[in-house]
Parts: sequence; C-alpha cells; structure tokens
Amino acid sequence: MLFDDWSGIARVILVSVAAYAALILVLRLAGKRSLAKLNAFDLVVTVALGSTLATVLLTRDVALAEGALAFAMLAGLQWAVALASVRWRWLRRLMRAEPRLLAEDGAYREAAMREERVTRGEMDAAIRSGGIGRIEEVAVVVLETNGSLSVIRKDCAPCAPSALRSVRR
Repeated sequence: MLFDDWSGIARVILVSVAAYAALILVLRLAGKRSLAKLNAFDLVVTVALGSTLATVLLTRDVALAEGALAFAMLAGLQWAVALASVRWRWLRRLMRAEPRLLAEDGAYREAAMREERVTRGEMDAAIRSGGIGRIEEVAVVVLETNGSLSVIRKDCAPCAPSALRSVRR
C-alpha cells in the first residue's frame, strides 16, 4: 500500500523530530563511548539504538516515551558495563577480546591467522593500507579488539614494544 492517511504521515514527522532529539540528548549524556564501537558490545548497542529508533518511528504501538526510555536504558546499561569492566578485571576479560599478533618481523603467523579466521588477502590489504608494499617491511600486524588490523613498520619498531604490551602472541 502506498498511502494510508495524512495522520500517519503527520505522526511519523512529529515522532521523528522528537525521537531524534531524545536520541541525541541520550547520546550526549552517555558520552563519546556510546558510539565508539570499541568492541562487540558497543556495536550491539549502536545497532540496538538504531533498531529502537526505527521501531519508535514506524510502529504506532510504541509510544515516544517508551522509545526514549529504551534509548536511556541501552546507554545506561552500556555505561554501567563499561564502568564495571574498568573496575573488575574478570568482567573486562569476559566482555572484551584481546588484541592478537598476526604477523611479526616480516612473516605471517599462520596459526594465529587461522584461529582468528583472517585470510592472507585481508592481511595484505591492511599492509597496503599502511603504505607498505612488502611483508618483509612489517614489524607487526595486530588484530585489534574492534576487528581492525593495525600495521607497524619495521622502521617504527623501536617504539612498538610499549604499544604491544596487551597483545596476545
């Protein structure tokens, strides 16, 4: 169906403006972390916020106040989990993956790549993105907790050890 009535259109317009304002307010109060995508749980919250916004906009059965409360609850729960994981190491280890070393001193670490399900093609793309043409020029490639690949050149290797403290070998 292309069109029901003007009241449905008016509702979407009014609720869109109000829900958008509520979402922006909640995100500003929650802080920068709320959309950071630092780990899988941050990504889930970001997707859940978008899904909630869509539901509030398009479903007449969900009131704006309920949607705003859902925004606040998602942001509040994310804040609480992030705070708790900073305080308790066991929770931090449960909630966050460790960065993983996938290449070292110009050589791929095939077993680590297999365990992390990263292909040579993905590794080569990350190396090229780092402005490097050959694996032999690479000091390390790290699979970060957010799924991205970090590349450190051999000519930068003297600065690498302190940045690699938390990386699982």
